[in-house]
Amino acid sequence: MNIIEKIIAAHSNKDKVAPGDIADISIDARVARDFGGPNVVKNLEEYGLDVDDTSKTFFTFDTNPTGSDQKYAVNQQIVRTYARKHGIKVFDIDNGIGTHTLISEGLAWPGSTAVTTDSHANILGAIGAFGQGMGDKDISAAFNKGKVWFKVPPSVKITITGSRPDNVSAKDIVLNLLHHFGANSLLGMAVEFYGNEVEKLTLDERITIASMGTEMGVIILLFPPNNDVMKYCEKSAGRKLDKIEADSDAVYSKHHEIDISTFVPMVSRPGKPHDTVDIKTQKKLIDNINIQKKGLIQKLLTGEIRVQI
Repeated sequence: MNIIEKIIAAHSNKDKVAPGDIADISIDARVARDFGGPNVVKNLEEYGLDVDDTSKTFFTFDTNPTGSDQKYAVNQQIVRTYARKHGIKVFDIDNGIGTHTLISEGLAWPGSTAVTTDSHANILGAIGAFGQGMGDKDISAAFNKGKVWFKVPPSVKITITGSRPDNVSAKDIVLNLLHHFGANSLLGMAVEFYGNEVEKLTLDERITIASMGTEMGVIILLFPPNNDVMKYCEKSAGRKLDKIEADSDAVYSKHHEIDISTFVPMVSRPGKPHDTVDIKTQKKLIDNINIQKKGLIQKLLTGEIRVQI
């Protein structure tokens, strides 16, 4: 099995799963942010639902970290009150981004599962964990049952070849991938990355790339954890962890090989993250526009062009 299949199988007590299978999987971290969290509390209270396991249930406040907006301040206090009543841990406004907190606090680890009201929970693919963002009713059900059903997605293997240019950052890598695949060609798939340059990626670089999985339309971008990532996660979790790896005979719906040596510094233009452009190309375009503007202004000043009003 590949990585996503192994994680789902291990959390559903199945020997094996395949794309298209539906499985009830146990969730290691059930989380709600200050965005969505108050609705989760409302659902639990209105339907008289208990919390399955408070040691696996958390609230993270990162949407309005200052609590300066009155509406958010009220919503955060609704969540705090509920959490105190039920003994649920709150990572408050002074803590940081919720998905990063799951990693740094050892609440997510390679091979684990997590759901949250954060649409970018799939950032946990950076450590080889399965994270998914869900609506407040689904998260309420996860709080109550400790399980959520998922349909096993098809998996794609991407092998990165070549040598990474010195001026290409992790953000450039994911923008080049967006430029290559767009927002739809990998829609609904789990993606695994392999290659020498992938193995060298630091945890922060993996997080940067994985954080844009939602913009690529994928279920998750998964990185098999290297030794450094394993050491970090073991230190955070306070225990020895098993490394999650795909089997040698794992099946993928597609396999792409991409030469990273062709990657260039890129930016996304306003409006669509996948509307990416080479920085040098964009700079030339802007420079040409500025030259044209200067020429037009000069002609207006010298009277070569007259404007009739």
